[in-house]
Amino acid sequence: MRNADNIREVESLGIDWMGFIFWPKSSRYVSEMPAYLPTKCKRVGVFVDASIGDVMTIAEQYQLHLIQLHGQESPSYIAQLKSHLETLGGIQLIKAFNIATQTDLAATKPYESIVQYFLFDTKGKSVGGNGLKFDWSVLQAYQGQTPFILSGGIGPDDAERVLAFHHDKCVGIDLNSKFELSPGLKDVKKLHEFIKELSI
Repeated sequence: MRNADNIREVESLGIDWMGFIFWPKSSRYVSEMPAYLPTKCKRVGVFVDASIGDVMTIAEQYQLHLIQLHGQESPSYIAQLKSHLETLGGIQLIKAFNIATQTDLAATKPYESIVQYFLFDTKGKSVGGNGLKFDWSVLQAYQGQTPFILSGGIGPDDAERVLAFHHDKCVGIDLNSKFELSPGLKDVKKLHEFIKELSI
């Protein structure tokens, strides 16, 4: 997100985390500091194969609580990043994986215990924000110990599907492109209605 008024409105819905994309190729790229940053929810910075120096600079500037790595970041890169991040306090790490079949889950194993969360997204042309779903039943084969966030084209009509999904390591859902008026600008009414449906 990047529009100050939109950030305030979405924050008021009681969400837990809010994402800011720092990948220049994204249509949601945050090229300059918004006039307002949320204070009632955690700020997540999304990066794709960024240098450690760039991640550190932005993490400090935006006072990030979490960093989501959505590229080809290796376990050794993450180990180096974690070492640098210690100077900024308790920033948690999320590693994203694009999932289509059960075999794709094997890619998570080298990252067990080095990040706090996984994010399972849909394989698509872009690294994320494709608005496409994948077969969530594939995730029943996930036996890792790292909690995960469910992503991939979740939209306003998916409340029942989300409520029907159960996995003891699933700790949240990612709402993005299907709740946008335009890239980076959320439809607050649709988000409010969806969150209300999930709370029933």
